[in-house]
Amino acid sequence: MDVKIFVDGEEIDLSEFVVKILSGTLVGAVTSLRGIKKDWKEIEVKVTR
Repeated sequence: MDVKIFVDGEEIDLSEFVVKILSGTLVGAVTSLRGIKKDWKEIEVKVTR
């Protein structure tokens, strides 16, 4: 899996450990929702404040 994080438009370098933690957490949470197809291609999350 490929995970990218951008803060104010700047990409943040992630270690392999962080990529595994983030991807596992996001995939687990999203795929547990009703209506999500098992053959999804991309999950996009945007957080603003």
